[in-house]
Amino acid sequence: MDVAAILRQSGMPYIIIGGGSNLLLTCDYKGIVVRSGIKGYHFEDGNRMVCGSGESFDDMVAASIEAGYYGMENLSLIPGDVGASAVQNIGAYGVEAKDFILCVWAVEIATGKLCMLSADECEYGYRQSRFKNDWKNKYLITRVSYGLSQTFVPRLDYGNIRTELERKGIAAPTAQQLRETIIDIRNAKLPDPKVTGNAGSFFMNPIVTRRKYEDLAQQYPDMPHYKVDDGHEKIPAGWMIDQCGWKGRSLGRAGVHDRQALVLVNLGGATGSEIVTLYKAIQQDVRQRFGIDIYPEVNIV
Repeated sequence: MDVAAILRQSGMPYIIIGGGSNLLLTCDYKGIVVRSGIKGYHFEDGNRMVCGSGESFDDMVAASIEAGYYGMENLSLIPGDVGASAVQNIGAYGVEAKDFILCVWAVEIATGKLCMLSADECEYGYRQSRFKNDWKNKYLITRVSYGLSQTFVPRLDYGNIRTELERKGIAAPTAQQLRETIIDIRNAKLPDPKVTGNAGSFFMNPIVTRRKYEDLAQQYPDMPHYKVDDGHEKIPAGWMIDQCGWKGRSLGRAGVHDRQALVLVNLGGATGSEIVTLYKAIQQDVRQRFGIDIYPEVNIV
């Protein structure tokens, strides 16, 4: 019996996960947990990379560079599976999965039918897709097709990429050098989840109107920001959390990482509920100080 049929006939609740790296459980899940085991990848039509949904996304980034297909270097070392990249629209250092996703193959659970869904149909936004909203629990993703380039054009203007390259004495990086630099930056500021429990960046960076940004910039002239379009700016949530004095602080066994305020950590034995209490306290402080709501990037169950 196929997985879709099992889910239809069991009558039990179910949850579809990738690697689980972006998931916070507040209790034991009483239902069926589904994770893809579909492996493999291949290149076709000159610049298309088709990947099984159960492959490690970072392994696919490494494989694309090795094969001479470029674009996803800035997404290096993001944990999780290929299928999850199409659900979450993962992103880092000025690049998002939606910049490359051409289409997604998925099984419709209600019918067992295999569908090909275009990127436009998926309605990708900042850490959003229809898979997280009206399509939630409706599809089992089987493969994702990414459109890459055989010409390497580095994206260096986000965060401290250029600074790190200069420190290494690299003026014109190769794709592999850029990947290694991104990995070094992430390792320097993000704790290893195998050592200290965390889900990486806990909050999404809020996008505010241009007017809201200008009002805040008068109070905080050194506030970092990234232009989204003519009417909107993205403000780093980690910077606001740091300004509120949370970096390195804790509530009981749950804390904020001392090198990256965007990361919440389990200091030893913290429950999911304790992490929730911490994030809500941070959320409230940011709202009171900046008048901005920040929301979890992590999926909370």
